[in-house]
Amino acid sequence: MRFLRALAEPAAAIGLALVVGGIGIALFSGLVPGHSPFDIGLPLKAYGALIGGVASPNGITSTLVYATPLVLAGLGVAIGFKAGLFNIGGRGQFLMGAVGAMAVATAIGAGAGPWITIPLALLGGAALGGAAGFIPGFLKATSGAHEVVTTIMLNYVFVFVTYWAISGPLALPNAPQPITADVATRNAALPILLGRDGNLGIFIALAAIPIMWFLLYRTTIGFEIRAAGANPDAARYGGMRTRRLIVMTMTLSGFLCGLAGAVTLLGVVHQMAPGYDTTIGFDAITVALLGRSNPIGVCFAGLLFGAMRAGSQAMQIQAGVPAELVDALQAIILLFLIVNILRRVLGRWSRRRPERPQIALPGTLDAGVVP
Repeated sequence: MRFLRALAEPAAAIGLALVVGGIGIALFSGLVPGHSPFDIGLPLKAYGALIGGVASPNGITSTLVYATPLVLAGLGVAIGFKAGLFNIGGRGQFLMGAVGAMAVATAIGAGAGPWITIPLALLGGAALGGAAGFIPGFLKATSGAHEVVTTIMLNYVFVFVTYWAISGPLALPNAPQPITADVATRNAALPILLGRDGNLGIFIALAAIPIMWFLLYRTTIGFEIRAAGANPDAARYGGMRTRRLIVMTMTLSGFLCGLAGAVTLLGVVHQMAPGYDTTIGFDAITVALLGRSNPIGVCFAGLLFGAMRAGSQAMQIQAGVPAELVDALQAIILLFLIVNILRRVLGRWSRRRPERPQIALPGTLDAGVVP
């Protein structure tokens, strides 16, 4: 029963988002060639094409490829939620992970084999992402600076650091425009293990799920993280070093987001141009919320969003509905999740508020008069 209650909120958010999205498709169906205004059949056709685009060997592989960075970054955001920390810096940490992986691959060059270059590039990207997460954690632990503010500000800093790195030290010499080398020429491209583009990063993400679950629910550190997130004062009075936990958790969160960036660069993108950017950091927030900050839930949420990405092109080709509908559906899901979370939090707060004592004043007949 508890498991079903945990599924009810995400399932309701997804269902309501599909309904709202279907209404939006029907309202603008007149803009699609061959469909009349408010064509009720168009939403069904669009969703059918979306599902059909996934239900094939290539669609399944594409789903896993799209889901890989979402799961890794979602795990990073989720562990922050468990500690009561809101990491909105996934975008910058992802970019730092990609820059770190490219820097390591460029520094090593093509002389080393892939069994050396790939692990070092992944580790370098994850480490630089962890350093990007360490900064807001350290600021919060030492000065009380809120992580929401610092991570948002650092996103812009890391975007410009990425631009500088691609245009400067990582740029190919004598290239007509700033661009990095292809990681395949540096023996750093992740090997393809599944279908057309299923790279090693899929299995890295799958391995991270049980590792993070074990860390959170079967180790002392995981218990302290969850305890600090549930009640920081009680955790501090219980002898837990909450400041150290803040720094460690934000660093680990950045490490996972950086690993997502490294895996994406080495397994999918292979090169970086000055305009290189991502929405993975913000999508990871929705993935973590939809998965209720549980590693297993994050896995299923990442697969859902990966499937939506993989089927969006088929939806656009077969039904004429723009692939950007997927972005709208994700935003609507996030909106319903936030509304439910706020309602639940406010409900708990109102139940915990102490009632004002009713004291009778001397010489009054009404015992309910409050001085």
